[in-house]
Formats: sequence, structure tokens, C-alpha cells
Amino acid sequence: MKRVFSGVKPTGHLTLGNYLGAMRQWAEVDQHRADALFCVVDLHALTVDHDPSRVRRLSRQTATLLLAAGLDPALCTLFVQSHVDEHARLSYLLECVATDGEMRRMIQYKEKAGRERERGGSVRLSLLTYPVLMAADILAYAADEVPVGDDQAQHVQLTRDLALRFNQRYGQTFVVPRATHPAVAARVMNLQEPASKMGKSEDSGPGIVYLLDEPDVVRKKVMRAVTDSGREVVYDRAGRPGVANLLEILAACTGGNPESLSAVYRSYGALKKDTADAVVEVLKPLQGRHKELCADPAYVEGVLREGAEKARAMARPVVDSAYRAIGLLPPVAEPVLNAAR
Repeated sequence: MKRVFSGVKPTGHLTLGNYLGAMRQWAEVDQHRADALFCVVDLHALTVDHDPSRVRRLSRQTATLLLAAGLDPALCTLFVQSHVDEHARLSYLLECVATDGEMRRMIQYKEKAGRERERGGSVRLSLLTYPVLMAADILAYAADEVPVGDDQAQHVQLTRDLALRFNQRYGQTFVVPRATHPAVAARVMNLQEPASKMGKSEDSGPGIVYLLDEPDVVRKKVMRAVTDSGREVVYDRAGRPGVANLLEILAACTGGNPESLSAVYRSYGALKKDTADAVVEVLKPLQGRHKELCADPAYVEGVLREGAEKARAMARPVVDSAYRAIGLLPPVAEPVLNAAR
């Protein structure tokens, strides 16, 4: 059985894009077809300025929403990254294999560091090295596949490069994973800025549908979505990104095809109304289950505790093997006392 690893960073409230692009695939497909691990990667949230209490709150909310989306602890392993020490242990070893040039070529680092320099500031060192921690997240579990959006494909390629380099230098230690991409709605765009991804790191915004938005709020955001010049409903991602985004969201919610759906509509208003209704219906069961889980926090805590124990048991042998391979001296065992004494 293949092993799959995916992580969610608790830097903001989860969005419709997170659900349609990843979470639903995890719940409906991945946890059934593979030995699947899903992780709230809270250490990654420390790479930028943050409020500690907010990180804790969002970490719990993220785990709760993953359960509400349909992840089943009987089928998969759900845990919090910082609860398993092997992530940090392996990350340092991989830093000793990675190069400075590789880190500085990462697109997300270049973009964020560039914006910060324009403001006269600088970024944290952890932002430069976090792709190595991401590689450790994956390699610690001997994952075969990593379901990601297009924006994370470069990081999975780095993971492959580091695994191959480590194996060549120090002996066969890691499984070399590959990235997989969902076929539909892999990248839901901002309703007000259809050239930009619907990101969860935004604190607010009329173009972002959050998973816990009330139905009236969802409808208002979708009905106010930016469209394009002209009146004809045509699926053209490059030429008409606003309409294409609505068609892709509607297709993902209803199981349709964006191009086929475009032929059904004669006006933007009708398309927006049906898209809004479809989003509300998709979110309804998730929001209901989330409410139930919030009323039983002990259950969520138990899932995370047991998930961390399972994850630790999987990762420790892999990381211990990497420590031996790279040349580190094993810890000295405690002497066994003579029980007859």
C-alpha cells in the first residue's frame, strides 16, 4: 500500500480553496487508497511574525476542520507536527545536505524576501530553510506520494533531490517521493483577484470564502465576484479568468466540467447564483460536523494524541537510520540493573 503525506500550515482560516483543492481529495480518495498521514505543520507557521496564541488556536481549528471534512482516524493518521520530534531531528540532517543556492532559488522565498526588502526589512532565517523542514516532514515517513498544488511542486522536487543526494552519499535511507496533483480545482482563485490564489493567510477579504463563513456571507462574496468584459459566459482561463474561476468552482462543487457548464449559462448573474448555492451546499455538512466536534474537544485531543503516537512510531526508525548513516554516534544505553541484587 502506498504511503501518502500531506500537511496544512495554520497561518490562517482554511478556505474553499483548501477544501476543493486538497481536503476533499484527502477525505474521499487518499485515506481510502493509501496509508495516509495528514499533519498540521505548526512549526512552519513560525517562519513569519505571529501571535503565539493565534497559532495554537488555528492549529486546533485546522485539525478540527480536517476531521469535519471527513478524515477518519480509523483510516488515516492525523497529528500536529510539533508533537513529533523526528521532524526537527531530521530537518537539521537535511540542512547538512542541502545548499545555500538551492534554498535561495525557492520561488516563495525569493518573492517574500523581495517584498520585505522593498519595505526595508528582512525575513527570518527559518523562511529560507523551511523547505528543508518540509522535506523532513515527507521523508521521515517514507512517503511515496505528496498531493500538492502547483505552487508547492518545487518543494517536492527539492525533497526528491535531497533524498537522492543523501542516499548516494550515505547509503540507501529514504524513499524518493513524487508529487501528485488533483485534476479539478487544484487552484481556486481569489474572487476579487482571479489572477491570485485564494490564500488562507489573508486575515479578511471579500474574495476569500472561508470554510466557516455563514451561508449569507458566502452568497454575498460569490455574487460580488469579479467577472470579465463582455457578456458571454465562456471558459477561458487566460482571457476571462474571473468567469473561468466561477466555472471551475461550480464544476468542483457539482462534479461537472467547466467547459460544459459554460454552455449552460447566458448571464453572469445566473452563473454566480448557482455557484453560490453550490458552495453553500458543499460547506453545509462540513460546518455541521465542525460544530459537533467543537462541542467535544476531548475527542479532538484524543485523535491528535493517538495520531502523534502512530506518527512517531513510523518516523523514529527512519530518522534513527539517517542518524547512523550520516555518521552520528548512537546514544549510550542505560545499564540494566541486576534484579537479583
